[in-house]
Amino acid sequence: MPYPVGLLKNRSVVKHGEWAVIAPEGRVINCMPGFADCKLTILATPKMGASFIQFIGTVGAEGKTTLKYGSKAHEESFIYILDGEGELKITVGGESKVYGQGGYAYATAGTGIEFENANGKECRILLYKQRYVPHPDGRAPFNVFGNTNDIDWVDYDGMSNVHLKDLLPVNEAFDMNMHILSFDPDGCHPFVETHVQEHGAYLYEGEGLYMMGEDWIHVKAEDFMWFGPFTKQAVYATGRGPLTYIYSKDCNRDVEI
Repeated sequence: MPYPVGLLKNRSVVKHGEWAVIAPEGRVINCMPGFADCKLTILATPKMGASFIQFIGTVGAEGKTTLKYGSKAHEESFIYILDGEGELKITVGGESKVYGQGGYAYATAGTGIEFENANGKECRILLYKQRYVPHPDGRAPFNVFGNTNDIDWVDYDGMSNVHLKDLLPVNEAFDMNMHILSFDPDGCHPFVETHVQEHGAYLYEGEGLYMMGEDWIHVKAEDFMWFGPFTKQAVYATGRGPLTYIYSKDCNRDVEI
């Protein structure tokens, strides 16, 4: 790492228990068991107030898991290949598929995810896990493989300048989903949202002004955002191109008292 030029700076804002924006310039590589030739950074944990855990990382030429990720009985997990030329052999529940950019997999609680580099080139991944909440009538989710490049965009809330992809089945058996949301340069949310669901959002294209609670924050590609329950949230896309991010959502469950 080179010596700094000028004053040290970091755009990150963390309001513990409420919301956070984690900019790339302040991230560190975390040493974690279960991975070989991988450089991983922890983006969200219960230590900041999130109910889930999310990583971003680079998988090297010989990168692989040495332990299953998200294999505890209560953990459901997800992997997404964000970018790069690398291809990964991803294994979930004894089934394996090879994917490049856009490939993903969801593993049901206790199943876990394994991967290994399949072509010797680097790629970046997002890893996610959360505590599974069973459905009260016993219906259960299932393992999912897919590629975002094979999913068609649909208009979000009837707006022709905001577009959505659902990565997991819109099915009450699932207590979570992963989505990709993209705003054209003139796009914005239809209203300021306030809801019980949490989001972890990785912005990989464009820039915008995002309402986080009572603050408007300038965000751009490579920022990670966490929204706690009932955090006011909305965005205006402000760049010359689309603003696009992949985000998690807990869903389809009642709230315990």
